[in-house]
Amino acid sequence: MTIENSGPFAVNRRHLLGLAAATLVAPALAAAGSGVARGETKAGTGLAEASKNAFIYGLPLIESARARARALSQVNTLTHKRVLSDYNDRFITTPNNDTLYSVAWLDLKNGPAKLTIPQTGSRYVSVALLDFYTNNFAILGTQSTGRDGGTFTIVGPEAATDDPRAIRAPTRWVWLLVRLLVDGPDDLAAAHAVQDGFSLEAPAAPGSTAPAVARNAEWNEYFSAVQALLSDNAPPATDDAILRTIAPLGLSPKGGFDPGRFSQAQVDEIKSGIFAASVELTNTRDIGRIAQGWRYPRYDLGDYHQAYLYRAQVAVAGLAALPPREAIYLQPRLTPEQAELAPGKSLLLRFPAGQLPPVAAFWSLSIYEATPDNQFFFFKNPIDRYSIGDRTKGLVKGADGSLDIWISRDKPSDPAKLANWLPAPETGPFSLFLRGYLPAPGLLSGAYLVPALQLV
Repeated sequence: MTIENSGPFAVNRRHLLGLAAATLVAPALAAAGSGVARGETKAGTGLAEASKNAFIYGLPLIESARARARALSQVNTLTHKRVLSDYNDRFITTPNNDTLYSVAWLDLKNGPAKLTIPQTGSRYVSVALLDFYTNNFAILGTQSTGRDGGTFTIVGPEAATDDPRAIRAPTRWVWLLVRLLVDGPDDLAAAHAVQDGFSLEAPAAPGSTAPAVARNAEWNEYFSAVQALLSDNAPPATDDAILRTIAPLGLSPKGGFDPGRFSQAQVDEIKSGIFAASVELTNTRDIGRIAQGWRYPRYDLGDYHQAYLYRAQVAVAGLAALPPREAIYLQPRLTPEQAELAPGKSLLLRFPAGQLPPVAAFWSLSIYEATPDNQFFFFKNPIDRYSIGDRTKGLVKGADGSLDIWISRDKPSDPAKLANWLPAPETGPFSLFLRGYLPAPGLLSGAYLVPALQLV
């Protein structure tokens, strides 16, 4: 079944520094073991260490449950967003202005789901299938299955099937997320026709009784939710080592968590572990390399294996991120002067002739205003422009073939700059994101580097 709805397409992206409590941490807690970041374990850990590891391990489950709760009408039903995001959209942080989204939550308990993808021709499309631990276990579409579409069967982890090409999901619950390229507002009608060619067949779903709680819920509510989600979506055998470290809490895929059995002293120890986890989550040392002022993602973005801390950080900052082979996300580390962007100043991103981001699909540079809780949204601006990319009409190149993108709070008086202007908020903090879909090998390997931003 397929329905239309422009409601909450919960690609929930929050900047990881929004966990502001960790800025007040004592050095001893700040240095609390970081083995979980590398998939390492420690023998004989107590409740504090178990709590820290369990909080980090369970955070992607918590965020997935919250996204699912906001989309209960989308269980085993494909729902289309029909408009491109603009300043009116305040329910998705860091939206893009390039693609339409379609979304479904699959409950595979009662049988397989059958997805039909139409022919898309030269139009980019990706259909990401994410398990409940936020790993992209399959991506259908332009790069993998081609432009001619097809019908694909998705089965649960325990389902019997005689289809040798069936896609087996690691967990009972699957988040299906479609991104469909749109070449501006004039292309919407044609994009809608492609959306209408998608179909999803799946049995009636019993739904989930697992609670959806906030990441800052009380410790007993948080871990009770993690327990329910673990039982509903069994972790892989390759997570046994980390699961042994959280066993002192009683958390396991078979159940056993009982918050009533802990003394007050033990509860205090559990809370100290959660606090230490919040410190780890704000540690950015291992979330990607920096080159020419741009932060590049790690190779395991979107399919994390035993990188539990990184997986949790992305669940907070960029839930449902695609792996780099499908899309690369870059964010600049602005200097204080660049971030201030005083009146009369501009940020200049200059691409020399023949040196635009090498991609097989498309690239775009988007700008967002930052909210007090470190979320990012489009904002109203004088020319209704939210991004500049390879499909932006009317861009002016230099005599030498270079492309200059100007970012400023003030409207440029120079017509050449105005044509290439990406408006910044009149006041307040902002952030930039450069996206490249189907990046070429040079962009993935670092042989090609995005030029540094210049303050002019």
